[in-house]
Amino acid sequence: MNPIVSLLIRSFVAVPVTVLTGLVSFFIFGQNFLPSLAYAIAGGVAVHFVLSIVMDRNFYKKHQLTRKEYRYIRKNLAEANKKIRRLNKSLFSIRDLSSVKQRIDILRITKKIQKMALKEPKRFYQAEPFYFSHLDSIVELTEKYSFLAAQPKKNLEINQSLIDTRQTLNEMTKVLEDDLYRVVSDDVDYLNFEIDVAKNTIKKQKDLKFPEENRWLK
Repeated sequence: MNPIVSLLIRSFVAVPVTVLTGLVSFFIFGQNFLPSLAYAIAGGVAVHFVLSIVMDRNFYKKHQLTRKEYRYIRKNLAEANKKIRRLNKSLFSIRDLSSVKQRIDILRITKKIQKMALKEPKRFYQAEPFYFSHLDSIVELTEKYSFLAAQPKKNLEINQSLIDTRQTLNEMTKVLEDDLYRVVSDDVDYLNFEIDVAKNTIKKQKDLKFPEENRWLK
């Protein structure tokens, strides 16, 4: 769950409990103001803490992860966010109009993979080559390309490096596409399975509805 949303939910429950505990302590049990305030704060903190544990457990159970695994994934996704910001900056500092589509595709694919991993953390394991190798490569390539392309005067060596980098970026785009497919491969397999089941169900229904017609067709 989004940490901000989680905090808002816990606060939404904890604040009324805090107020109610303070009022009950002060008016019903006759406590002085300061003890009542202390009980109110303690009650709110306790509710906030318990809800945090319960929500975390439900989250880990839903995504079939341990706390340690989730922390590991979250750390790597946070690092990936920084790299994607660098990628975004370098891609759109390039003034080469002929590569606009390619740059948009690169950014679209990287953001799509990151978005899916943030929403469903377990997908991170399917995208490990992307996070530990391919993302770093594409960031380095685009930053160096951006730097060379921005030079006011270019010699033959720089121009050749730019050509080679463009070709390598083309190849890396295909690698990123493979990474994206790997992340959604389970969904594709599941969808194909459901399609086969649906087709089989439709066929059985037709056989039951038109048995004579289907017999002659065979």
